[in-house]
Amino acid sequence: MALIIHEECINCDVCEPECPNGAISQGEDIYVINPALCTECVGHHGTPQCLEVCPVECITKDPDRVEDQETLYQKYLKLTQQA
Repeated sequence: MALIIHEECINCDVCEPECPNGAISQGEDIYVINPALCTECVGHHGTPQCLEVCPVECITKDPDRVEDQETLYQKYLKLTQQA
């Protein structure tokens, strides 16, 4: 399941550098997460790093992008050219 940033985002810039896949970028009004690149940090960290650092807790799992751990791990392998 990819993560999503909600409108409560205050554009504090702390989440973007924490993403090991480069999935987070500045959108038109708030930061956004590219679901094709988001692995919820599977393969890199035990927990999603953006969730750990967000001061306003505006990042959640995206209910429209449900992926299990194996799917996220396979995406990680593909993104890191290990597949």
